[in-house]
Amino acid sequence: MSNGEIVPVVIETAFGSIEVAINAGAAPITAGNFLAHVDAGLYDGGIFHRTVTLENNAALKAETLNPDIVIEVIQGGADPAKLPDNLHPIPLERTKDTGLLHLDGAISMARGGADTAVEGFFICINAQPNLDFGGKRNPDGQGFAAFGYVTSGMDVVRTIQGQPADGQKLTPAITIKKISRK
Repeated sequence: MSNGEIVPVVIETAFGSIEVAINAGAAPITAGNFLAHVDAGLYDGGIFHRTVTLENNAALKAETLNPDIVIEVIQGGADPAKLPDNLHPIPLERTKDTGLLHLDGAISMARGGADTAVEGFFICINAQPNLDFGGKRNPDGQGFAAFGYVTSGMDVVRTIQGQPADGQKLTPAITIKKISRK
């Protein structure tokens, strides 16, 4: 991947396709990790399992995140049955370094602590500045690693966000049929 390279990918779901421009130039580690999982087919048969809305934000139970900071995202990941045992977390590429902010349609890596992201990702609905470096969603203030933006299919993202949920858990989860390079 060369500096500034944008890699288009398509996320296929039962509700339609989401096209995403992965910015391998600005976030090479994060983008490279995601694309390696795409190329290995690990997301094929994966799921969107979480929806965070203005209404269910208080359902957050994790002690590491601040539930008082309201966000809107859908979160997904690889098919657990396909995940090899040797996956390792990647270093956090902070928004202050990449310049990729959590705007409407940003795709970003899910994480607990800094340097813990593996394969889970989320897509922002509306701007989510509290997910950027210095934001208050994660008490460590390090933010999350955005690595691209939805270019088509935000209607699909919003449809997934609006599906039935038990707290923030989508019921049923939404299958990711396939993620592939375009």
